[in-house]
Amino acid sequence: MSDSHPYEQLTPDLVIDAVESTGRLSDMRIFPLNSYENRVYQVGIEGSEPIIVKFYRPKRWSDEQILEEHAFSKALFENEIPVVPALEDEQGNTLALFKGFRFSLYRRQGGHAPELDNMDSLLTLGRLVARIHAVGALEDFSCRPSLDIKSFGEDSYQFISEHFIPDELRLAYCTLCEDLLKGIRQLFDQQSIKNIRVHGDCHSGNILWRGDTPHFVDLDDSRMAPAMQDIWMFLSGDRNMQTAQLSEIIDGYNEFYDFDPGQLRLAEALRTLRIMHYSAWLARRWEDPAFPRNFPWFNTIRYWSDHILELREQLALLSAPPLQLF
Repeated sequence: MSDSHPYEQLTPDLVIDAVESTGRLSDMRIFPLNSYENRVYQVGIEGSEPIIVKFYRPKRWSDEQILEEHAFSKALFENEIPVVPALEDEQGNTLALFKGFRFSLYRRQGGHAPELDNMDSLLTLGRLVARIHAVGALEDFSCRPSLDIKSFGEDSYQFISEHFIPDELRLAYCTLCEDLLKGIRQLFDQQSIKNIRVHGDCHSGNILWRGDTPHFVDLDDSRMAPAMQDIWMFLSGDRNMQTAQLSEIIDGYNEFYDFDPGQLRLAEALRTLRIMHYSAWLARRWEDPAFPRNFPWFNTIRYWSDHILELREQLALLSAPPLQLF
Protein backbone atom coordinates (compact mmCIF):
# COMPACT_ATOMS: atom_id res chain seq x y z
CA MET A 1 0.00 0.00 0.00
CA SER A 2 1.10 3.53 -0.73
CA ASP A 3 1.77 5.67 2.35
CA SER A 4 0.27 8.68 0.55
CA HIS A 5 -2.92 6.98 -0.63
CA PRO A 6 -3.56 4.05 1.70
CA TYR A 7 -6.92 3.20 0.15
CA GLU A 8 -5.90 3.13 -3.50
CA GLN A 9 -6.00 -0.68 -3.53
CA LEU A 10 -9.38 -0.87 -1.79
CA THR A 11 -11.41 -1.76 -4.91
CA PRO A 12 -15.02 -3.02 -4.88
CA ASP A 13 -13.75 -6.52 -5.64
CA LEU A 14 -11.41 -6.40 -2.64
CA VAL A 15 -14.24 -5.17 -0.39
CA ILE A 16 -16.46 -8.07 -1.44
CA ASP A 17 -13.63 -10.59 -1.17
CA ALA A 18 -12.87 -9.36 2.35
CA VAL A 19 -16.49 -9.80 3.43
CA GLU A 20 -16.65 -13.26 1.85
CA SER A 21 -13.45 -14.23 3.68
CA THR A 22 -15.59 -14.23 6.84
CA GLY A 23 -17.78 -17.02 5.46
CA ARG A 24 -20.58 -14.81 4.10
CA LEU A 25 -21.74 -14.88 0.49
CA SER A 26 -22.19 -11.45 -1.05
CA ASP A 27 -24.92 -10.71 -3.58
CA MET A 28 -22.39 -8.32 -5.18
CA ARG A 29 -24.26 -5.18 -4.18
CA ILE A 30 -21.94 -2.65 -2.61
CA PHE A 31 -22.67 0.91 -1.53
CA PRO A 32 -20.05 3.32 -0.12
CA LEU A 33 -21.15 5.24 2.97
CA ASN A 34 -20.16 8.73 4.05
CA SER A 35 -16.79 8.20 5.75
CA TYR A 36 -13.35 9.67 5.08
CA GLU A 37 -11.10 8.74 7.99
CA ASN A 38 -11.93 5.07 7.46
CA ARG A 39 -13.73 3.54 4.50
CA VAL A 40 -17.20 2.15 5.19
CA TYR A 41 -19.47 0.19 2.87
CA GLN A 42 -22.84 -1.47 2.92
CA VAL A 43 -22.53 -4.90 1.33
CA GLY A 44 -25.47 -7.09 0.32
CA ILE A 45 -25.53 -10.66 1.64
CA GLU A 46 -27.30 -13.58 -0.06
CA GLY A 47 -30.41 -14.58 1.89
CA SER A 48 -29.80 -12.09 4.69
CA GLU A 49 -29.78 -8.43 5.62
CA PRO A 50 -26.93 -6.29 4.24
CA ILE A 51 -24.04 -5.69 6.59
CA ILE A 52 -21.72 -2.75 7.17
CA VAL A 53 -17.98 -3.24 6.74
CA LYS A 54 -15.45 -0.73 8.05
CA PHE A 55 -11.87 -0.72 6.76
CA TYR A 56 -9.54 1.03 9.20
CA ARG A 57 -7.11 3.66 7.99
CA PRO A 58 -3.65 2.06 8.09
CA LYS A 59 -1.30 3.32 10.82
CA ARG A 60 -3.95 5.35 12.64
CA TRP A 61 -4.90 2.98 15.46
CA SER A 62 -3.01 -0.05 16.73
CA ASP A 63 -4.81 -3.40 16.93
CA GLU A 64 -4.94 -3.00 20.70
CA GLN A 65 -6.58 0.43 20.42
CA ILE A 66 -9.21 -0.85 17.99
CA LEU A 67 -9.99 -3.88 20.16
CA GLU A 68 -10.27 -1.66 23.22
CA GLU A 69 -12.93 0.39 21.45
CA HIS A 70 -14.73 -2.83 20.42
CA ALA A 71 -14.69 -4.03 24.04
CA PHE A 72 -16.18 -0.72 25.23
CA SER A 73 -18.94 -0.93 22.60
CA LYS A 74 -19.68 -4.52 23.63
CA ALA A 75 -19.88 -3.52 27.30
CA LEU A 76 -22.35 -0.77 26.43
CA PHE A 77 -24.44 -3.16 24.33
CA GLU A 78 -24.48 -5.78 27.10
CA ASN A 79 -25.81 -3.08 29.43
CA GLU A 80 -28.71 -2.59 27.00
CA ILE A 81 -27.43 0.76 25.79
CA PRO A 82 -28.39 1.28 22.12
CA VAL A 83 -25.03 1.20 20.36
CA VAL A 84 -23.92 -0.88 17.37
CA PRO A 85 -20.96 -3.09 18.37
CA ALA A 86 -18.64 -4.92 16.00
CA LEU A 87 -19.84 -8.42 15.09
CA GLU A 88 -17.92 -11.36 16.51
CA ASP A 89 -16.88 -14.46 14.57
CA GLU A 90 -17.15 -17.98 15.99
CA GLN A 91 -13.96 -17.44 17.98
CA GLY A 92 -15.17 -14.14 19.40
CA ASN A 93 -12.89 -12.01 17.21
CA THR A 94 -14.10 -8.61 16.03
CA LEU A 95 -11.08 -7.48 13.97
CA ALA A 96 -10.14 -9.23 10.72
CA LEU A 97 -7.30 -8.85 8.23
CA PHE A 98 -7.49 -9.21 4.45
CA LYS A 99 -4.68 -8.33 2.04
CA GLY A 100 -3.18 -5.79 4.43
CA PHE A 101 -6.45 -4.13 5.40
CA ARG A 102 -7.90 -4.45 8.88
CA PHE A 103 -11.70 -4.46 8.94
CA SER A 104 -14.73 -5.09 11.13
CA LEU A 105 -18.34 -5.96 10.38
CA TYR A 106 -21.47 -4.38 11.85
CA ARG A 107 -25.17 -4.95 11.55
CA ARG A 108 -26.97 -2.30 9.53
CA GLN A 109 -28.80 0.19 11.72
CA GLY A 110 -31.46 2.33 10.11
CA GLY A 111 -32.66 5.65 11.38
CA HIS A 112 -32.62 9.40 10.87
CA ALA A 113 -30.62 12.23 12.38
CA PRO A 114 -31.78 13.55 15.76
CA GLU A 115 -33.87 16.71 16.02
CA LEU A 116 -31.53 18.78 18.14
CA ASP A 117 -34.03 21.65 18.25
CA ASN A 118 -36.53 19.35 19.97
CA MET A 119 -36.30 19.56 23.76
CA ASP A 120 -37.75 16.07 24.24
CA SER A 121 -35.03 14.69 21.98
CA LEU A 122 -32.37 16.47 24.01
CA LEU A 123 -33.78 15.04 27.24
CA THR A 124 -33.56 11.54 25.73
CA LEU A 125 -30.02 12.14 24.51
CA GLY A 126 -29.00 13.36 27.95
CA ARG A 127 -30.26 10.12 29.48
CA LEU A 128 -28.46 8.01 26.90
CA VAL A 129 -25.14 9.87 27.19
CA ALA A 130 -25.31 9.48 30.97
CA ARG A 131 -25.81 5.72 30.62
CA ILE A 132 -22.77 5.58 28.32
CA HIS A 133 -20.73 7.54 30.85
CA ALA A 134 -21.87 5.39 33.76
CA VAL A 135 -20.30 2.39 32.00
CA GLY A 136 -17.38 4.48 30.73
CA ALA A 137 -16.46 5.53 34.25
CA LEU A 138 -16.12 1.94 35.51
CA GLU A 139 -12.60 1.61 34.13
CA ASP A 140 -10.09 3.53 32.02
CA PHE A 141 -8.76 2.89 28.54
CA SER A 142 -5.20 1.63 28.77
CA CYS A 143 -4.28 1.89 25.06
CA ARG A 144 -6.48 4.56 23.55
CA PRO A 145 -5.38 8.21 24.04
CA SER A 146 -6.91 11.04 26.00
CA LEU A 147 -8.33 14.22 24.57
CA ASP A 148 -5.74 16.75 25.67
CA ILE A 149 -4.54 20.23 24.84
CA LYS A 150 -1.31 19.00 23.29
CA SER A 151 -2.69 16.55 20.73
CA PHE A 152 -5.81 18.52 19.79
CA GLY A 153 -4.48 22.07 20.18
CA GLU A 154 -0.71 22.45 20.27
CA ASP A 155 0.09 19.76 17.70
CA SER A 156 -2.66 21.00 15.37
CA TYR A 157 -1.42 24.58 15.59
CA GLN A 158 2.18 23.54 14.97
CA PHE A 159 1.36 21.39 11.94
CA ILE A 160 -0.78 24.03 10.24
CA SER A 161 1.63 26.88 10.98
CA GLU A 162 4.57 24.93 9.54
CA HIS A 163 2.94 23.44 6.46
CA PHE A 164 -0.34 25.08 5.45
CA ILE A 165 -1.11 28.60 6.64
CA PRO A 166 -0.47 31.20 3.89
CA ASP A 167 2.46 33.51 4.60
CA GLU A 168 0.30 36.62 4.66
CA LEU A 169 -1.86 35.12 7.43
CA ARG A 170 0.86 33.41 9.43
CA LEU A 171 1.45 36.14 12.03
CA ALA A 172 -2.26 36.63 12.71
CA TYR A 173 -2.82 32.88 12.97
CA CYS A 174 0.15 32.16 15.24
CA THR A 175 -0.55 35.04 17.60
CA LEU A 176 -4.19 34.05 17.86
CA CYS A 177 -3.43 30.37 18.50
CA GLU A 178 -0.98 31.23 21.26
CA ASP A 179 -3.66 33.32 22.96
CA LEU A 180 -6.25 30.55 22.51
CA LEU A 181 -4.00 27.86 23.96
CA LYS A 182 -3.19 30.08 26.95
CA GLY A 183 -6.89 30.61 27.60
CA ILE A 184 -7.69 26.91 27.24
CA ARG A 185 -4.93 25.94 29.66
CA GLN A 186 -6.26 28.40 32.22
CA LEU A 187 -9.75 26.91 31.99
CA PHE A 188 -8.48 23.35 32.38
CA ASP A 189 -6.22 24.37 35.28
CA GLN A 190 -9.03 25.97 37.29
CA GLN A 191 -10.17 22.62 38.67
CA SER A 192 -9.35 18.93 38.68
CA ILE A 193 -10.96 17.38 35.60
CA LYS A 194 -11.91 13.71 35.70
CA ASN A 195 -11.52 11.92 32.38
CA ILE A 196 -13.71 8.91 31.60
CA ARG A 197 -14.28 6.74 28.53
CA VAL A 198 -16.60 8.72 26.23
CA HIS A 199 -18.05 8.37 22.75
CA GLY A 200 -15.84 11.27 21.71
CA ASP A 201 -17.60 12.37 18.51
CA CYS A 202 -21.27 13.06 19.28
CA HIS A 203 -22.26 14.88 16.11
CA SER A 204 -25.67 14.23 14.56
CA GLY A 205 -24.23 11.90 11.88
CA ASN A 206 -23.23 9.43 14.58
CA ILE A 207 -26.74 9.21 16.05
CA LEU A 208 -29.50 7.33 14.24
CA TRP A 209 -33.02 7.85 15.57
CA ARG A 210 -35.47 5.01 15.08
CA GLY A 211 -38.90 5.10 16.68
CA ASP A 212 -38.43 6.49 20.18
CA THR A 213 -34.82 5.36 20.51
CA PRO A 214 -31.56 6.95 19.31
CA HIS A 215 -28.68 4.61 18.50
CA PHE A 216 -25.10 5.76 18.81
CA VAL A 217 -22.83 4.45 16.07
CA ASP A 218 -19.13 4.75 15.22
CA LEU A 219 -17.13 4.90 18.44
CA ASP A 220 -13.94 5.15 16.37
CA ASP A 221 -12.98 8.39 18.14
CA SER A 222 -13.72 7.07 21.62
CA ARG A 223 -11.08 8.11 24.14
CA MET A 224 -10.56 9.35 27.68
CA ALA A 225 -12.05 12.84 28.02
CA PRO A 226 -14.21 15.04 30.25
CA ALA A 227 -17.90 14.11 30.21
CA MET A 228 -18.60 17.53 28.67
CA GLN A 229 -17.01 16.32 25.42
CA ASP A 230 -20.14 14.25 24.70
CA ILE A 231 -22.51 17.10 25.56
CA TRP A 232 -21.33 20.40 24.11
CA MET A 233 -21.77 19.31 20.49
CA PHE A 234 -25.56 19.18 20.97
CA LEU A 235 -25.62 22.93 21.68
CA SER A 236 -26.32 25.59 19.06
CA GLY A 237 -27.83 29.02 18.66
CA ASP A 238 -27.49 32.04 20.93
CA ARG A 239 -26.66 31.92 24.63
CA ASN A 240 -30.30 31.75 25.75
CA MET A 241 -31.00 28.87 23.38
CA GLN A 242 -27.88 26.99 24.45
CA THR A 243 -28.79 27.47 28.12
CA ALA A 244 -32.23 25.95 27.49
CA GLN A 245 -30.76 23.07 25.49
CA LEU A 246 -28.07 22.36 28.07
CA SER A 247 -30.53 22.41 30.97
CA GLU A 248 -32.75 19.87 29.20
CA ILE A 249 -29.80 17.59 28.44
CA ILE A 250 -28.49 17.72 32.01
CA ASP A 251 -31.96 17.07 33.44
CA GLY A 252 -31.97 13.80 31.55
CA TYR A 253 -28.31 13.12 32.27
CA ASN A 254 -28.70 13.41 36.04
CA GLU A 255 -31.31 10.65 36.04
CA PHE A 256 -28.55 8.12 35.34
CA TYR A 257 -25.22 9.76 36.21
CA ASP A 258 -24.17 12.83 38.18
CA PHE A 259 -23.01 15.72 36.04
CA ASP A 260 -20.21 17.86 37.46
CA PRO A 261 -21.34 21.51 36.97
CA GLY A 262 -17.68 22.57 37.07
CA GLN A 263 -17.30 21.12 33.58
CA LEU A 264 -19.61 23.78 32.14
CA ARG A 265 -16.57 26.04 31.86
CA LEU A 266 -14.99 23.55 29.43
CA ALA A 267 -17.64 23.79 26.71
CA GLU A 268 -16.00 26.52 24.62
CA ALA A 269 -12.49 25.22 25.34
CA LEU A 270 -13.48 21.81 23.96
CA ARG A 271 -15.21 23.44 20.99
CA THR A 272 -12.06 25.44 20.24
CA LEU A 273 -9.87 22.35 20.42
CA ARG A 274 -12.18 20.56 18.01
CA ILE A 275 -12.08 23.46 15.54
CA MET A 276 -8.28 23.47 15.61
CA HIS A 277 -8.06 19.68 15.40
CA TYR A 278 -10.54 19.50 12.51
CA SER A 279 -8.48 21.87 10.35
CA ALA A 280 -5.32 19.91 11.14
CA TRP A 281 -7.14 16.65 10.35
CA LEU A 282 -8.02 17.94 6.88
CA ALA A 283 -4.46 19.13 6.40
CA ARG A 284 -2.91 15.84 7.49
CA ARG A 285 -5.21 13.88 5.14
CA TRP A 286 -4.80 16.18 2.14
CA GLU A 287 -2.73 13.61 0.22
CA ASP A 288 -5.64 11.17 0.38
CA PRO A 289 -7.45 11.76 -2.97
CA ALA A 290 -10.84 11.63 -1.24
CA PHE A 291 -10.13 14.83 0.65
CA PRO A 292 -9.48 17.33 -2.19
CA ARG A 293 -12.45 15.76 -3.97
CA ASN A 294 -14.87 16.10 -1.06
CA PHE A 295 -13.49 19.23 0.64
CA PRO A 296 -12.60 21.50 -2.33
CA TRP A 297 -13.04 24.62 -0.20
CA PHE A 298 -10.18 23.64 2.11
CA ASN A 299 -6.69 25.19 1.91
CA THR A 300 -7.75 28.35 0.12
CA ILE A 301 -7.10 31.92 1.24
CA ARG A 302 -10.84 32.25 1.89
CA TYR A 303 -10.85 29.15 4.07
CA TRP A 304 -7.94 30.26 6.24
CA SER A 305 -9.32 33.78 6.58
CA ASP A 306 -12.66 32.38 7.75
CA HIS A 307 -10.85 29.94 10.06
CA ILE A 308 -8.99 32.80 11.74
CA LEU A 309 -12.25 34.72 12.12
CA GLU A 310 -13.91 31.70 13.73
CA LEU A 311 -11.00 31.29 16.14
CA ARG A 312 -11.20 34.99 17.07
CA GLU A 313 -14.84 34.46 17.99
CA GLN A 314 -13.79 31.51 20.12
CA LEU A 315 -11.20 33.63 21.91
CA ALA A 316 -13.96 35.99 23.03
CA LEU A 317 -16.13 33.06 24.15
CA LEU A 318 -13.30 31.56 26.21
CA SER A 319 -13.27 34.64 28.43
CA ALA A 320 -17.06 34.87 28.69
CA PRO A 321 -18.89 33.46 31.73
CA PRO A 322 -19.73 29.77 31.29
CA LEU A 323 -23.26 28.63 30.54
CA GLN A 324 -25.46 28.11 33.60
CA LEU A 325 -28.21 25.57 34.20
CA PHE A 326 -31.79 26.63 34.91
